[in-house]
Amino acid sequence: MVQIKRLQEDGIDTLAVIGEIDASSSIELDLSIAKSVGEGFKKILVDCSSLEYISSAGLGVFMSYIEEFKDKGISMVMFGLNEKVANNFSILGLADLLHICSTKEEAKQLVNELSV
Repeated sequence: MVQIKRLQEDGIDTLAVIGEIDASSSIELDLSIAKSVGEGFKKILVDCSSLEYISSAGLGVFMSYIEEFKDKGISMVMFGLNEKVANNFSILGLADLLHICSTKEEAKQLVNELSV
């Protein structure tokens, strides 16, 4: 089960992902990202500090937005991944396709740099 909290601050939409993302809860992640895009946010942070597990379906949600983000000039940076979750991204090569930082401060700095 997953809970996603949204917080808008300084033109950045932050999605705090809490719990586990599996095949059934990946839909909620997809809807949250789609809402950010639909509301016109160009900077999105994904706070994974409370994300305990992500399945291939959850990883697929992030993958499905890569081209759309490029086309629309949207920058997304993830941060706070625990070792197990980060390992899932690395194994599939997603760490090379997505922007991932350790801390919120690093992520905010990077999302602002990418949006220039």
